Amino acid sequence: MDALIYTAQSGAERTMRGQQVHANNLANVETPGFRADLELATAYQVPGYGYDARHMSQLRADSLSARQGAVRETGRDLDVAVQDQGYLAVQWQNGEAYTRAGGLTVGGDGALTINGRPVLGDGGPIVLPPYSRLSIAADGTITVQEPGQDTMQPVDRLKLVKPEAGRVTKNEAGLIVSRDGNLLPSDPTVMVKSGHLEGSNVSAVEEMVATMSLSRDFEIQMKLYKAADGMAEAGNRLIRD
Repeated sequence: MDALIYTAQSGAERTMRGQQVHANNLANVETPGFRADLELATAYQVPGYGYDARHMSQLRADSLSARQGAVRETGRDLDVAVQDQGYLAVQWQNGEAYTRAGGLTVGGDGALTINGRPVLGDGGPIVLPPYSRLSIAADGTITVQEPGQDTMQPVDRLKLVKPEAGRVTKNEAGLIVSRDGNLLPSDPTVMVKSGHLEGSNVSAVEEMVATMSLSRDFEIQMKLYKAADGMAEAGNRLIRD
């Protein structure tokens, strides 16, 4: 009975936390460049003497889906869609973080940002000079035509990284960061597609199916609770008799 209660309680907690993961994914189905969180669970033994037969599940929601999101054409020079498994680098606190959101904006001081965060290039945050025309090449090189000039001149290159599978996770701001806290090096093989934006890689249908499945799992755990309570009551009656 005691072991059954551990199983039911652990399963119920996992399903509730799993629903939170899928609810967050659904809330970001329209967020450009969003990477869906994966719901992974592992089993671990309850520590302490006499608990050998008791195991609980532990939810891990720090893994990301690597599936490519839908790419749509925008025609905007400052929109870029990162190809393959690469990421753009942005400044975050005292270090850097990474994102697939490619909607770049230019501030009044020429600073290039994504959602208010400075975009990093080969030499740090990218600051553009006044320009009349701009283009971003497939390798991330930014070229501009300054007012009064006839030719395009390169000014910087987007820092593009390609982490190994499982090496990155999300921080509290929803940005991608390295698990070990180290900065990722630039990867010259990562390409971008100018004039395009990548959407979220969340499948609304898959998330809804997963949510309904978890709801049924939760109902089963509640039935196990009732079964454990019934067995405990039956045991108490035997002792009293």
